[in-house]
Amino acid sequence: MLEITLVLNTQSGEPLYLQLYQYFKQEIQYGRIEAGVMLPSKRKLALHLGISQNTIETAYQQLLAEGYVESKPRKGIFVKEIHHDWILNSIKVPTTTDEMEKEENGPNLIDFSHGKIALEQFPYTTWRRFTIQSMYEEQSTLFLNGDGQGELPLRNEIAKYLFQSRGVRCTQGQIIVGAGTQYLIGLLSMIIGRDAIFSMEDPGYHRTREVFKDQGVTLIPIPLDDNGISMKHLYNSNAQVTYVTPSHQFPFGMVMPITRRLELLKWAEGKGRYIIEDDYDGEFRYKGKPIPSLQGLDPNNKVIYLGTFSKSLIPSIRLNYMVLPPTLLKKYQEHFSLYKQTVSRLHQHTLWQFMKEGHWERHLNKMRTVYRKRQNTLISSIRENMGNQVAIIGEESGLHILLHVKNNMSEKQLIETAIKHKVKVYPTSVYFSQPTPDQKPMILLGFGGLTESEIEQGIQYLKKAWNLS
Repeated sequence: MLEITLVLNTQSGEPLYLQLYQYFKQEIQYGRIEAGVMLPSKRKLALHLGISQNTIETAYQQLLAEGYVESKPRKGIFVKEIHHDWILNSIKVPTTTDEMEKEENGPNLIDFSHGKIALEQFPYTTWRRFTIQSMYEEQSTLFLNGDGQGELPLRNEIAKYLFQSRGVRCTQGQIIVGAGTQYLIGLLSMIIGRDAIFSMEDPGYHRTREVFKDQGVTLIPIPLDDNGISMKHLYNSNAQVTYVTPSHQFPFGMVMPITRRLELLKWAEGKGRYIIEDDYDGEFRYKGKPIPSLQGLDPNNKVIYLGTFSKSLIPSIRLNYMVLPPTLLKKYQEHFSLYKQTVSRLHQHTLWQFMKEGHWERHLNKMRTVYRKRQNTLISSIRENMGNQVAIIGEESGLHILLHVKNNMSEKQLIETAIKHKVKVYPTSVYFSQPTPDQKPMILLGFGGLTESEIEQGIQYLKKAWNLS
C-alpha cells in the first residue's frame, strides 16, 4: 500500500476531509506521489487513519473534481499526469524570508491593532443558540431576500437602543442596515449627490477618505483644534457636507465638547448642509458617561448618524447602520430602494434575538469593564516604563491611544524597531491627507485584542526597542 505519512489533527477545527485532500494534493503537486499510482481504497485508508469512509470519499471527490486523480471503473482511483514545472512555479515555495515573516506575525507577536477586540469574551454559546434557532424550518423565509433597509424587528431594536444609550431620536423607518461603514459611506455619497462638496476631519479615518475619493466627490480636509474640527476652516471651505467623529475623534481621541457641537449644528443650518456623525466606538468611555450623540441635539434634521457592531460585538459580522434625516430618506426611497440588502438575514435575525432578550446590554456592560481594565493597564504600564519620554494622547475613551515618543526616531524607525522586538504597532501618518516632514512621530496603540499581561509585556518590549530608560 502507498505509504501515507499524514497525521490528522482532530483539535485544529479544520475538517478531516480537508486535511486529507490537502495532503494528497500537495504530495501530487510536488511529485512525491507519481502519475499512475493508485490511491488506497476507501476501506483500507479508513482503517489506517481511523476515520470514516465517507470522509475519504469526500476528499477523493474533491481531488477528482480538480483533476488531480481519475477514477477507473472496477480498478480504483489513480493519480493523473500533471505538469509539475508549471504547478511548482505557480506555488510559492516557503523561503527563509517567508519563515521569518511568519515568525514575525506568529503567535509570539504582540499586536497592538486597533481593529482587534476581546474575542475570548464573545458570548459564543448564546450566539450559537440564536443562530441555530434562526435556521429552523419555520424560519425558512430567512433564506430568501429580505427588506432592502434591513430586517424590521432588528431596526426596531436598534432604534430603541440608540435612543436609550446615545440619545438618537429616530424611527425604525429611518435606519438602513449595511455591510460596513465603507459601503454605507458610498451609498450616502450617492444619496446626497456627488456634486456636493464634502469635507472631513484631518487627520481622519483613512478608509472613509478613500471611499469619498473613489466616489469621485470633491473632498476638502479640515484641520483640528483642541475641540475637534476647526469651525473657521469649515466655514471657509464652502463644504456642504462634513464627516466627523465627535464622541472619540479618530485618531486623536478627543471628545468634542458641547460648545463645539452646538457650533457645528449651527453651521449645518445652512442650505443643503449635512453632518455625517460616525459613532464608531461611542459605547466605550472611561471617564464619566457616554457623550450624547450630535443627532440627538439636532433640531433641524441635518445629522446623519452612523453606528456599528464591529467594535462592541465582532468585526466579521459586518453589520453597520445609518440613520437618515427625512429629506435624505425620501431620496433613498425614490432612487435607491432597489439596492438589495448586503447583510445576511441570518445574522440580522440572530442579532435581533440577542438584543431582544437583553443579552446585548449585558454584553456591553461586561465589555466596558474589560476594556476599562485593559486601558488602565496600558496607561499605567506606559507611565511606569516610559515616564516623561512619551506623551499619551486620547486616553478618555475608545479602544486605542496615540503615543508621541520623544527619542528622535521617525515613525518608520519606531515601527521597524518594535517589530524586531516582537511587537507590532501602527502609524498615524496614514490618517493625514497630506503628511508633512515636520510632523511629530506618533504611534497608534490599540488594546482591545490584548490581555493585560500581553499589554504589560508589550510595553516592556517597546521600552527596550525604543531605548527608553
